Amino acid sequence: QVQLVQSGGGLVQAGDSLTLSCEDSGRTFSNYAMSWFRRAPGKEREWIAGIDWSGGSTFYARSVKGRFTISRDNAKNTIYLQMNSLKPEDTAVYSCTVGGPVPKIEADFGPWGQGTQVTVSS
Repeated sequence: QVQLVQSGGGLVQAGDSLTLSCEDSGRTFSNYAMSWFRRAPGKEREWIAGIDWSGGSTFYARSVKGRFTISRDNAKNTIYLQMNSLKPEDTAVYSCTVGGPVPKIEADFGPWGQGTQVTVSS
């Protein structure tokens, strides 16, 4: 059974970097592609990054490409989202999930991590 526990997040200034982690307490982590989504205030949840089961292929939304990096360590059952050059418009609740690595309908993703608030001040 997959259970995702997120860590990281917080309040940073524009231009800063932040790394989010998502640990899977289940036993078959390496079988799954994984993705990160975010939900900004007043907006729908959007897919922002995905990684295949091996970590060999990654995909990004245009809004974060070149600034964010998704990675995974299958030995630690953990995926990461390294966020650089953060902007105020990156302020959102970030959630990891099983599925991907490319965007599909949201119903194809899950289960979900608990969500982590990232706030970027200008």
